[in-house]
Amino acid sequence: MKRFHRHFFWDIIAYLAVIGVIVWLIETGAGHSGYNWQWYRVPRYLWEVKNHRMVAGPLIQGLMVTLQICGVSMGMSVVLGLTAALLRLSDALAARFLARAYVETIRNTPLLVQLLFIYFVLGPVLGVGRFTSATLALSLFEGAYASEIFRAGIVSLPKGQWEAAYSLGLGRFDTYRCVILPQAVRRVLPPLASQAVSLVKDSSLVSVIAVYDLTMQGQAIVSETFLTFEIWFAIAAIYLVITVALSSLVLLLEHRFSVHP
Repeated sequence: MKRFHRHFFWDIIAYLAVIGVIVWLIETGAGHSGYNWQWYRVPRYLWEVKNHRMVAGPLIQGLMVTLQICGVSMGMSVVLGLTAALLRLSDALAARFLARAYVETIRNTPLLVQLLFIYFVLGPVLGVGRFTSATLALSLFEGAYASEIFRAGIVSLPKGQWEAAYSLGLGRFDTYRCVILPQAVRRVLPPLASQAVSLVKDSSLVSVIAVYDLTMQGQAIVSETFLTFEIWFAIAAIYLVITVALSSLVLLLEHRFSVHP
């Protein structure tokens, strides 16, 4: 455990050093190009003081929307992914075909196209708005990848687990519930967490349907102030903090399950 913490500490140091080099390169390049940085104007878009109270600026408001979309989409994608994985492993031909069609269609078409299709085509029919369309598109997209993760975790278990469950008189449902899924979930948690990192980055696409998430708020600020580099670098830093936190969680999960299989 001490060795893990020591390596984790040095990984953080190396990561910060790389970030420092990138910042230095940006500053140096901007200095040679003659660009006038105006970082002092950025904090007001993160937070500001009104009536002696600190209130969230547009970027923080957009971040809250992004986190809401990601939270709902993560939960729905896990449900969709597990359902599709179980359907693909079922004995029913129609269920396997339906799950396979869903996975292959979603995985082989761009997320942007799916997002526009759901919002402009299905949205008016189903009577759903921008937020629901965004979460539905992300859930379907990430659920297709989660399905393959779940399926890989299930089929990786030894056949003896199935045989032992059936020898105890368990049915297929109880076998999944009591024997297979508890073991499979332990194996798929790290890749599922990695998929959550991808979901956070993919969520920036919802700005194309005018959902005022972090990216959309950034576009509005840039069009108003022309602080192109400052705002987009600030947004990139916010996304970086979120994804690094999730990546650290992935590392901790991998270490936990490698030490306690």
